Parts: sequence; C-alpha cells; structure tokens
Amino acid sequence: MAATVFPFPIIRRRAFIRKQALHVALISPEAGVRYLQHQLDVQAETMRRRGISENLVQRELGCMRRAIQAELAGNVLQTGR
Repeated sequence: MAATVFPFPIIRRRAFIRKQALHVALISPEAGVRYLQHQLDVQAETMRRRGISENLVQRELGCMRRAIQAELAGNVLQTGR
C-alpha cells in the first residue's frame, strides 16, 4: 500500500524560521549564505528520506528561503541593522 506524504508547511514553523534567521544575521554575509544553503540541504534530505516528492521538496525549500529572508528584512527594518 502506498501513501502520499504531505509536509507540514515549513513557513508555519515560526520558531524554526526565526532561529535560522537569527543565526544568519549574527555571522558574516558570506558565512550566512553558506549557512542558509546548508540548512536548506538538510531540510531537503530530510523531506526526501520521508518520501516527499521532489516538486514538494523544492516548493518547501523556496518557501523556507523566502521566509528566512523576510524575517531578516523585518529584523533590519526593526533594528536598523
């Protein structure tokens, strides 16, 4: 029997998104880019192991990237840095 696995939308994991954005904000821009890509890779591998289709994996990764970037942008607007 086959089952369809639907991931919980990663952008709804607010604490996770905020934590990742905070890590990115606290390191150099170059290291931040590498860190973000590493986190995306980790999430992608986890979803693939759970049997989530590649289309959904890519969609969720895009959502995660945009959510972290939005969190960073909001942080810059609030703190001025």
